[in-house]
Amino acid sequence: MKPHNPREAAEEFVASEELRTGISAAPTSTIAAAVPEPLDVPESALSHRQIITILIGLMTGMFLASLDQTIVATAIRTIADDLQGLQHQAWATTAYLITSTIVTPLYGKLGDIYGRKKLFTIAISIFIVGSVLCTFATSMGTLAIFRAVQGLGAGGLFSLALAIVGDIVPPRERAKYQGYFLAVFGTSSVIGPVIGGFLAGQDTLLGLTGWRWIFLVNVPIGIVALVVVGRTLHLRHQRLDHRIDWLGAALLSVSLVPLLLVAEQGREWGWASGASLTCFIVGALAGLAFLWQEWRMGEEAILPLMMFRNKTVGVSSLASVLIGIAMFGGLASIPLYLQIVKGATPTQAGLMLLPMTLGIMIGSILSGQLISRTGRYRRFPIIGAGLLTVSLFAFHYVHYDTPLWQTMTIMVFFGIGLGFNFQPLTLAVQNAVPPQQIGVATATATFTRQIGGTIGTAIFLSILFARIPETISAAMAKIMPTAEFQAALKEPANAEFARELAASQKGSGSAVGGILNDSSFLTGLDERLARPFLMGFSDAMDTVFLVGSGVMVLGFLVMLLLPHVELRSGSAYDERDAAERDPAEAEAISS
Repeated sequence: MKPHNPREAAEEFVASEELRTGISAAPTSTIAAAVPEPLDVPESALSHRQIITILIGLMTGMFLASLDQTIVATAIRTIADDLQGLQHQAWATTAYLITSTIVTPLYGKLGDIYGRKKLFTIAISIFIVGSVLCTFATSMGTLAIFRAVQGLGAGGLFSLALAIVGDIVPPRERAKYQGYFLAVFGTSSVIGPVIGGFLAGQDTLLGLTGWRWIFLVNVPIGIVALVVVGRTLHLRHQRLDHRIDWLGAALLSVSLVPLLLVAEQGREWGWASGASLTCFIVGALAGLAFLWQEWRMGEEAILPLMMFRNKTVGVSSLASVLIGIAMFGGLASIPLYLQIVKGATPTQAGLMLLPMTLGIMIGSILSGQLISRTGRYRRFPIIGAGLLTVSLFAFHYVHYDTPLWQTMTIMVFFGIGLGFNFQPLTLAVQNAVPPQQIGVATATATFTRQIGGTIGTAIFLSILFARIPETISAAMAKIMPTAEFQAALKEPANAEFARELAASQKGSGSAVGGILNDSSFLTGLDERLARPFLMGFSDAMDTVFLVGSGVMVLGFLVMLLLPHVELRSGSAYDERDAAERDPAEAEAISS
């Protein structure tokens, strides 16, 4: 085998010259010493200690993003009520998901060109800027815009971190290290709701409305993340030149935004109105143009269509879209149920979601350990998809008076289903492509899940708020004639509500009142009078979960098509180095 190290090459050259000429040359060590050691090509795989050092840098960035998600999710009702736009809260989430989805594959390509550490640092910086802007939002519209800026940074935090892990850790051993990432998500899931609930519960704090600190708190955390990443994330970069598919990114934006706009506003415009039809047409044409552009760009596309010819990538991507739709629909709806129907504060709602977090950790750890031992991953996404289907269908039977322990039990199984899908699907995609495509493949896996999440959040919250007027009116018609409700109306303490209810019925004929804009009035309302609102809201959510379970039935059927590909024993770095030295050795490492 030819020497692959410059020092060895120098020694062989000197030795061959001595044999050919018979003239003694300078000591080989002297000449070899003059040959600089390459700094970007290690002579062996990274040690456990080196991997842990790199993971510390990755975890700080991921902690920043995951903490923001748990804080915002538990406080979004308070934020929306204060900004008078509860029914428009979907935009604060979907705007974030749209931008993070679009830039995710761009980060994969740019990371290949300029280095993942540099892009990881840029992503954190953009996220910090977006957080500062969110602090000063004055309406749900401006908050959505600033959340979109946050998403530009968030799109790189998860995809780049997962790509870096795919670079340095062999697929067979990757599951061993996911416990560290679980610690990040577990910690953020515990302290996020507590911090978010505390801040959202403050009227003012240092001159700012309490919920605004939910975004401002990201700034010191982000600065710490930048420092830690700079000191610990030592990566060698092997440049892979790419053309950047800017037109593809633009067309993807033009296709997504109109479709999400009509999903959000269609119930007000009318699904067959001129505005809705315009959005449908623009979105469809842009979507076709996007597919044409991706076909034209080939391997340089923002979403390489050739990659989907790989059955593992194709099945995993379609399954990820469907799982993303169901997952984000559930994650957006459950906190609302806990706060509006069960009357939980943001802090309490966050802590009530811990059973789901526990389920995610159980599913991730269990699947990770078994994959590491057996090298087989296919069964876990299939079982996970089945659990998600059953859990969403079970949520369909949760009503306003369902005991919390029953709801939390379903949360555990919902979380296990998510845990069985997160790591194995990403692992399957990374394992199915050549090491040179790790960045793009990881970005594609994250991209497809976020596409589903963006669609699911917009559609499910649209279904929810479209159904609420009907379900509350039906509940009001059922409960209002009862003696208990009428007695409560006659009490002096409820006189103001009685007048508002009478005016509402005489005016629009709807008893919904202002719940679509501000649900906070339910907090101090007599429980007898609040019951039809709580029942109606819960009934509307039943529809959301029923549709979600239907989506997951499709997801389960798609998951059955997932093939099993033997997990490679070498990391992407090892395989790239081996390919440069000897193709036969590369083949041995990848097997």
